[in-house]
Amino acid sequence: MSLTVLVTGATGFVGRRLVPALLEAGHEVKAMTRHPDTYQGEGEAVFGDVDDPGSLAEPLAGVDVAIYLVHSLDDNDFERKDAEAAKAFALAAAANGVRQIVYLGGLGKEGTQLSPHLRSRREVESLLAGSDVPVTVLRAAIVVGAGGISWEMTRKLVKNLPAMVVPKWAATRTQPIALHDVIRYIVGVTGLEEAYGRVLEIGGADQLSYVGMMQEAGEVMLGRRVPVLQLPVGTPLLSSWWIKLITGVNATTAGNLIDSMGTEVLQTDYAIRDLVPGEPLTYAEAVRRALEEGER
Repeated sequence: MSLTVLVTGATGFVGRRLVPALLEAGHEVKAMTRHPDTYQGEGEAVFGDVDDPGSLAEPLAGVDVAIYLVHSLDDNDFERKDAEAAKAFALAAAANGVRQIVYLGGLGKEGTQLSPHLRSRREVESLLAGSDVPVTVLRAAIVVGAGGISWEMTRKLVKNLPAMVVPKWAATRTQPIALHDVIRYIVGVTGLEEAYGRVLEIGGADQLSYVGMMQEAGEVMLGRRVPVLQLPVGTPLLSSWWIKLITGVNATTAGNLIDSMGTEVLQTDYAIRDLVPGEPLTYAEAVRRALEEGER
């Protein structure tokens, strides 16, 4: 069934790969951007800014499914900004008769003390669900793909350092997922009524610590494991400036991500595989694909 789908964040890390996949699946796609005049991707470029509620009615007109890929990690006030944007978007979607909102959120066990980053993701989930539009939430950990902040941090650390001294959060386990699988799951739940009003966890084939991720990435990239010495201490502030120095990633963005790295984020529910069949890629394969895409 062909649907009209709006992709917010269409020029972002996930959005620019998602738009062609939705088109290939037979949907009509509106690519929402603040700069439609310079948009060079596929789909129909439409103006819209989640920080300006008055701009949302036009791009949402005639839309069946809205895919929400908005985050403000590069802003110190991201929790407030993301909450206000989600609230406005949900109201505009309901007013325009949208049938489903799909949101890419973050993994993290309920009842644990979540970082500000993950706490904000949960707040956005609830705010998007505050209107009459059914929301499908896909919760993921680190997404591995060329251009993704978490992956680029890993790649540059492995590439630039012959050995690494890492803080204690590097022992925390996570479940990285290939960008390929994230796109597959989003396309799979788009317009799928069985997914309406559900929170679904998505993850890759492997559960690894951050140290394990860097060592596996070293094997794929360099043919060897990078020696790692783990320290018993390490503050997010110090870690963020260390990452900025080595990788060039913005210190605010790095700090907000590192805040989350002390929280174990693992997939515990596999209902998504009943809705969207298929085995997810291993971390090593996700790394290989990210490297290949980065070379194009």
